[in-house]
Amino acid sequence: MKYVNYPFNETKRLSFYLATEEFLAKHYPKDEYFFMWQVKPTVIFGRNQLIENEVNMDYVKENNIEFYRRKSGGGCVYADYSNIMFSFITPNFNKDFVFTTYLSRIINILRDLGLDANFSGRNDILVGDLKVSGNAFYQVNSRSVVHGTMLYNTDLAEMVKAITPDNEKLVSRGIDSVRKRVTNVKDHIDISIEDFKAFIKKNISDEDITLSESDIKIIEDIEKTYLADAFIYGKNPNYTLIKKGKVKAGLFEISLEIKNKLIKKMNILGDYFIVQDEEELINLLINKEYDLDKIKNVLDSIDVSNYIYDLSNEDFLSLLFKE
Repeated sequence: MKYVNYPFNETKRLSFYLATEEFLAKHYPKDEYFFMWQVKPTVIFGRNQLIENEVNMDYVKENNIEFYRRKSGGGCVYADYSNIMFSFITPNFNKDFVFTTYLSRIINILRDLGLDANFSGRNDILVGDLKVSGNAFYQVNSRSVVHGTMLYNTDLAEMVKAITPDNEKLVSRGIDSVRKRVTNVKDHIDISIEDFKAFIKKNISDEDITLSESDIKIIEDIEKTYLADAFIYGKNPNYTLIKKGKVKAGLFEISLEIKNKLIKKMNILGDYFIVQDEEELINLLINKEYDLDKIKNVLDSIDVSNYIYDLSNEDFLSLLFKE
């Protein structure tokens, strides 16, 4: 198996490494390739997942955590620099064989390090009875791509906060729950992260290759497909948010249909008094991004109480973004 190196040492964003996998599958000779990579705090969700169901977007944005969609299925993953990501590209097209063969090799290497590693479920690796690695799979250009995590010393509390809906009790329970199901390599063996990576590389590959500058340019072009909003949000179906609350102006139930972060439809119900046609107010927000700051900017140019009696701009915002 060939170990793939980059002609630089800088850390790239996660999308770049996904593009590298795709590049190798599409442009390199049919062979087996493997490489490891690390990123700053990032959330990555599966091809068919609804972002809002998987990611605490408020927490992610507040803490400068990046987020990307991958082309494989599976669940949402949190990565930081201590979660080593593995990528494996092979011309073998049999999914079960690929998973079994590849994961068996990783497990055997972990066992050589003294870890009690074994399979679990479809695509997990356990140490003892705790998960240390999850893996996903997809096929492109008659090649199979497997990518997975390896929790070396990841901040599990940050993981839960980033990928759990913004609910304090749920987050608290989630951290306890995750710690009962997930573990870090560092908790079991005394080895530095660089020595750990070197041991993996030495035992899984038998040849080194280094990508060229022209390879990098093609990878950067492929990466653009991962960065397009149409890809990141494109699988998201229209969905409706229902916001209910009572403010000085009365009881409100506001339904919002969101598509690709934009407000496509809005309906307001309640026992409030109308000053002007509320459709004029609603139309101001259609096709605007459903984001607190963006909507506040729109409302800054108007007085909502001119449309709905006693409804202040602040109260309207609090209703629209009520948890």
